Amino acid sequence: MDWLNYHHLLYFWMVAREGTILRAAEKLHIGQPAISTQLRSLEESLGQKLFQKSGRTLQLTETGKTVFRYADEIFSLGREMVDTLKGHPVGKPVRFVVGVVDVMPKMMARRLLEPALRLSDDLRLVCVEDTLEQLLSELILHNVDIVLSDTPVTAAFKVRAYNHALGDSAIGLFATKELAHRCRKNFPESLNGTPVLLPSRSSALRRSIDSWLESKDMHPVIRAEFDDTALLKAFGQTGEGLFPGGLVIQDEICRQYEVELVGEMEGVREHYFAISAERKIKHPAVLAIARTARSDQFL
Repeated sequence: MDWLNYHHLLYFWMVAREGTILRAAEKLHIGQPAISTQLRSLEESLGQKLFQKSGRTLQLTETGKTVFRYADEIFSLGREMVDTLKGHPVGKPVRFVVGVVDVMPKMMARRLLEPALRLSDDLRLVCVEDTLEQLLSELILHNVDIVLSDTPVTAAFKVRAYNHALGDSAIGLFATKELAHRCRKNFPESLNGTPVLLPSRSSALRRSIDSWLESKDMHPVIRAEFDDTALLKAFGQTGEGLFPGGLVIQDEICRQYEVELVGEMEGVREHYFAISAERKIKHPAVLAIARTARSDQFL
């Protein structure tokens, strides 16, 4: 049996948490060369690179991310053991790891996940954001319990996973008060020549919006494109252009970003799916999400 050196793992875990060897060395009260040596030993024993340089910081590789999740669980259990032996009350939380596709609206992800948090005070929600391809790989390895996505998994992904439709929402365009007032008249013709902020072309919503604009023969000025929908809305808040959002969360968008609805993009809808490794949902948190979503007032 190959035994893991837990000293090496501890140094790796601390560097991953702190982002640099210098900060990890300060936390551990040891020299930087010692940590560097231990990291190399761990990588050699595992046969995989765990870090890659990104400017002045170290970023985890895909293997590093997997090792970090295990290390985090190992040292959490260690702290729990010490607390138990010292007589401190310890309730072991139930980990619920959710993969959220990076192009999915964060407000919608939060809304869908709320029922899981209300299920039990002992549930610890862990959200992991990445591409659908990467999250499906993590799902098959059982590193995540469920994946929230704006598109279903298809045979093209060549993985055995199952779609569970959660609902869908009509889509509208939002803007600051001044811009909304100007564009609301003669909508959608008013879009011609108007600056807009759109999700990246990798998202299902962008493809639907492009088709809608083409069908209406509308030619807005695409001011910027974003993978991160929260960043898209932040730019929209400053008046850089109109931006799309789900009407099911219209009130939240208007309140948080201080914007107004310009008009609905009739026929454009955004769909939401939970993707699991099993055909039948068994995890209680996923069941709570599915039941609430299906009974919710999606538009």
